[in-house]
Amino acid sequence: MRTIKRNVLVTGASSGIGRAIARSLLQQGHHVIGVSRDRGKFIRHMDNFTPVPLDLSQLNDLPQKLRELEQTFPEIDAVVFCAGMGQFGSVEEFSYAQIEGLMTINFTSQAFQTRALLPALKRKELSDLIFIGSEAALKGSRKGAVYCASKFAVRGFTQALREECGKSNVRVCLINPGMVKTAFFEQLSFEPGDEDSNFIEPEDVAEAVSYVLNSRAQIVVDEINLSPLNKVVKFKKP
Repeated sequence: MRTIKRNVLVTGASSGIGRAIARSLLQQGHHVIGVSRDRGKFIRHMDNFTPVPLDLSQLNDLPQKLRELEQTFPEIDAVVFCAGMGQFGSVEEFSYAQIEGLMTINFTSQAFQTRALLPALKRKELSDLIFIGSEAALKGSRKGAVYCASKFAVRGFTQALREECGKSNVRVCLINPGMVKTAFFEQLSFEPGDEDSNFIEPEDVAEAVSYVLNSRAQIVVDEINLSPLNKVVKFKKP
């Protein structure tokens, strides 16, 4: 693989998978524009890293904010969509606002970002759109109807987008990790098991992103599924 220095926009860059991806890209010498709702989480200056505060839940503000982002960073040639949230329960346990909020963060905001940035990306010699999906995009599960729907939406979006970009230099990839050991599970009633083989590390996802970005320009990595060797779900005590 040849490493070409890129200008990468990473959403959800302040924690979890997004933070691991941003760190990995910086170590490789890429310029990272890190998007997070809370800029205060980036507590120290880092070379080649530019923090950008942006609340992806505010859809009415997004078109203008994304226009300003594009004007400020016209050199962006790759986007990694990491921002997301998890909420699980039977459909009737969700409020209408919770359904809307989950779909907004996990899908609609990503569609907005793609819509805003795609025209400029198509004019680049090489550009990448990498979506961090989930194993929940592959199979529906009990207590996961709304969450799975948001991830199925991302998967369908990327498949169609790949066809739309087929005659351009825009590559579209979806990475579907299983349970990743991050703060994602802190507010949930379950988490992966304790053994190393029961979970994926954020750095494992970061390695997959690096592979996609550094792959030969003439190929497209359509979809990557990452799973722990031994899947174990541990339920927390009430």
